Amino acid sequence: MTVKRVMGTETEYAVSLQGSGRYNPVQLSFDVVGAAADGHSDTIRWDYRQEDPVNDARGTRLERAAARPEMLTDAPQLNITNVIAPNGGRVYVDHAHPEYSAPETLDPFEAVRYDHAGDLIMQAAAEHAARQTGTPIVLHRNNVDGKGSCWGTHENYMMQRSVPFNQVARLMTLHFVTRQIYAGSGRVGIGEHSEQAGFQLSQRADYIHARIGLQTTFERPIINTRDESHSTESCRRLHVIVGDANRMQVPQVLKLGTTSMLLWLLEHADEAGFDMNEFLNGLDLADPVEAMHVVSHDLSLAAELPLANGGQATAWLIQLKLRQAVYQVAALLDGTDTKGEPAWPDKPTVSVMAMWGQALADVAAIRHADDDARLGLAAEAGRVEWLLKWQLLEKVRRKIAGGSNAGATQDTRLAWQDSRIKVIDLAWAALDPRTSVFAKLDPRTERVERNEDIARAADEPPTDTRAWLRGELVRTFGEEVAAVSWSRLTVRDPRFMDGDDSAEFYGNASRTTTDPARLFSLDISDPLAFTKSRCEQRLRESKHAIDLLKALAIGKEG
Repeated sequence: MTVKRVMGTETEYAVSLQGSGRYNPVQLSFDVVGAAADGHSDTIRWDYRQEDPVNDARGTRLERAAARPEMLTDAPQLNITNVIAPNGGRVYVDHAHPEYSAPETLDPFEAVRYDHAGDLIMQAAAEHAARQTGTPIVLHRNNVDGKGSCWGTHENYMMQRSVPFNQVARLMTLHFVTRQIYAGSGRVGIGEHSEQAGFQLSQRADYIHARIGLQTTFERPIINTRDESHSTESCRRLHVIVGDANRMQVPQVLKLGTTSMLLWLLEHADEAGFDMNEFLNGLDLADPVEAMHVVSHDLSLAAELPLANGGQATAWLIQLKLRQAVYQVAALLDGTDTKGEPAWPDKPTVSVMAMWGQALADVAAIRHADDDARLGLAAEAGRVEWLLKWQLLEKVRRKIAGGSNAGATQDTRLAWQDSRIKVIDLAWAALDPRTSVFAKLDPRTERVERNEDIARAADEPPTDTRAWLRGELVRTFGEEVAAVSWSRLTVRDPRFMDGDDSAEFYGNASRTTTDPARLFSLDISDPLAFTKSRCEQRLRESKHAIDLLKALAIGKEG
């Protein structure tokens, strides 16, 4: 009953040219990612051979001929730029966006630390690219442009494959639709193209159009079924595409931590005699996609969502019942303490469960306050990002209109569609602290990670997952590393450093152009098997990368 599991994040950044309405975002993305590389690692390829983007968790496979080109991520072009970050993560070009994939971590607090370390890595790369190209490149951490385009902020969780995927989909649908009330990052405009004026809880919600599906860039589903574990056969990776690009730390910890706890619930419900199907039968939503939109648009937080059984429930009530289910199963399995609290096994789990309870209390306080009262909810706004953003924009609407914060009427306030409001909304997401509106408000927010630890995480990989080996291998033997992926490392034999090994990684060249003996690969599918404690001594003893991987391979077999 722990929140701990292998997890990680992926963040796509909006890229633009300061002061210019005409630019090529793809070229700017290449400039940024190229600038993230250093001299000893800029020749390392990403090994796509372990990717399987057409494998569906529902037990089927999509014919490759029927897949849209952007889905086939295992067939990259030769000019796609990939950089292995010093912390074991990945920086690359994804369509028209530079993207940072954080290294594997084991709890939501560490995951947030390494996610925000990516902001430092990407901002440094943008500044370096600007100096190299002479163009002022700007990055924003958000999900929408207000004109119909949307890009992703993804989450990844390793879980037991033995859990029926239908149960995963049903429980996670409930969670993803309703967690917006405390995890949304807020957005100006209603609809993909901001067809209506207003403010909503989530940036991503309006772009979700399907309940379940394999796709990620069109007809985006609540539940993504891409079955590509990057792990061992006993595990699956739950790939989540519905979340927002949070700037604040608390909603991000909640987003990751509550999801992990519900996955734990799925994995242990049978053991506790908890009837998961009966529980879900009482909460299944009649139309999850419509509910996703309704929750995001409902600033009253009181909307009643139709259930499949004919009843109704608010997003807050559904979240309360999800938390109660975790408590019930934890108590059944391990009992409770003298206060009736389950015997949570570690500090991260204690913290996440307390934060979940606080989030529901915060949402209840917001729900029962009118607009004037909401402007004064300082503690709640320090934990709920959409509220903090709304407070800022609402105060601006009233101030510019010439009224006091408390006295301005709906008729005198600045309109939500006013360009000045949209500019502030965009400036919230700016990575550059010199221009970011959020950076100025950050001291008001509740933090769970220190700036110095985040800065350290930009340079050092986690010690307790395979990310440590990936990061240290590249740091120590960068020129000898041919390719890496999440689950495989390939290095060159130093006796054949002049060879062309591209055919090993791309199917467009004859294998006769390379001798397989030039390369040695190590399978690192188990995310917990190649940690610092296991690999550091062998790293110190190895003269070359191939010595290290062979030693680890022998140790693995032994």
